[in-house]
Amino acid sequence: MPFDHNDHYHRLLLRQLPPGCRTALDVGCGTGRFARRLAARGIDVHAVDPSAETLARARAATAETPGGPPVRYQQADAARLQLPPGHYDFISCLASLHHMPFETVSTLRAALAPGGVLAVLGCYPERSPADYAWSLAAAPVNAAARLAVGAAEALRPSGAADPVRAPTAPPTVPLPRIRQQAAELLPGSRVRRLLFWRYLLVFRRPDS
Repeated sequence: MPFDHNDHYHRLLLRQLPPGCRTALDVGCGTGRFARRLAARGIDVHAVDPSAETLARARAATAETPGGPPVRYQQADAARLQLPPGHYDFISCLASLHHMPFETVSTLRAALAPGGVLAVLGCYPERSPADYAWSLAAAPVNAAARLAVGAAEALRPSGAADPVRAPTAPPTVPLPRIRQQAAELLPGSRVRRLLFWRYLLVFRRPDS
């Protein structure tokens, strides 16, 4: 499969896990790669996605993992999903928040347990000179990563690549507006710009 900008940041997201994390919700899980990484840590993972096709691949990939921990997959629109209040220690959104109203973070915030963490790997459109400057910086790194992945793919057995990809949509909300909305809806959250046209939003619910 080609270089995946979201997979590149899995380790960064895993570093946001709160100590003693036991329950997690992965919003817009796609084919379930990050959900399975969470489950591999012994976390009870609930993964949701609106696409039946990608969820079928996610379930198959989970079943193909010998001795791997289970993941509870559910086909659902996270913006309309009824979530148990104060339940999850960790909630992740990997390139999925721009598929729904940003206000959905209020529902996710309410579903966090005290001390729980919401981590959003989000996408933003290029609008400002700063956006284009970061794109220019990302271009050579992106090209090198694609070459490395392409070389690795050439060594894989024929048919080993996963043809199923989660549906995508272009982001429409610029980064300054994302920062503003995050400050309003997730007081105390941090928004950090990343390479590859991404940002990281981290919010920790107070312990009390």
